[in-house]
Amino acid sequence: MNIAITGGTGFIGSALTGYLTGLGHHVYILTRNSTSKQNKDLITFVEWLHPDSRPEDHLPVLNAIVNLAGTSINKRWTAENKKAILQSRLEATGEILRVIRALDHKPDVLLNASAVGWYGTSTTAEFTENSTPVSRDFLQYVCQQWEKEAGRAEEEGVRTVFARFGLILDDSEGALPLMMLPYKLFAGGPVGTGRQWYSWVHLQDVIQMLHLVLTHKNVEGPLNITAPNPERMKDFGKTLGNKLNRPHWAPVPSFFIRNLLGEMSLLILEGQKVIPQKALAQGYTFTYPTLDKALHHITS
Repeated sequence: MNIAITGGTGFIGSALTGYLTGLGHHVYILTRNSTSKQNKDLITFVEWLHPDSRPEDHLPVLNAIVNLAGTSINKRWTAENKKAILQSRLEATGEILRVIRALDHKPDVLLNASAVGWYGTSTTAEFTENSTPVSRDFLQYVCQQWEKEAGRAEEEGVRTVFARFGLILDDSEGALPLMMLPYKLFAGGPVGTGRQWYSWVHLQDVIQMLHLVLTHKNVEGPLNITAPNPERMKDFGKTLGNKLNRPHWAPVPSFFIRNLLGEMSLLILEGQKVIPQKALAQGYTFTYPTLDKALHHITS
């Protein structure tokens, strides 16, 4: 397959690129700085998001476009940063739509990133792809607007999938290395109430579930990219401490996190219990279905 990826050098994008090229697929990474990148076997860099760039002139017939572009949400949510978080996603998605319209042959699928934050936060509700949001906050609004923009690809006859990512676990990037740090310093413990849900997923399952989207033409709309066994924070922390041979004892009060991070603290203090119903219905077998197994692999 020929697959174009935005954000192809980021956390998820680089792992997905390695997986796809390992299977013999050709990946075209859309980047703002193509001149500084060196093409490799099965990897071609294509410039985009410049006033005079026309990526559609440098792309073959595509089987899929994967949109992972957007500035990081892991920074204090000032008014300026919130604007950048939203606008970067809408700008990139809008350009993808322009490229799709310009292509003589439309891709089979647009796989667009999103997040489980789309559902809002709750300590009692359980969410599947058929659920509706139960609360409104900044992250929920961003996900809603991002999916709405990407959904316009359906007007071009392109199958569209919204990958609602949970907490992605890996030892090199993402949130887990930061979560591990206090435990390594013998200062790990429950954060906030400890009752908030963490809908986690191992990076390997993330990549394999994204590949499932590319190869299963009946998958469309929202797709929860989470493991089937979410955990409350207190249990997540205990399991992490056990795997690191460290105690789980030093509580971090909610007010401390809120004062430190401001509105962004909801990423840590709030959560949602999300079930990957569609993936399970497709017969997807998780490599790491339980937190114990996932953390054992990561920390061994």
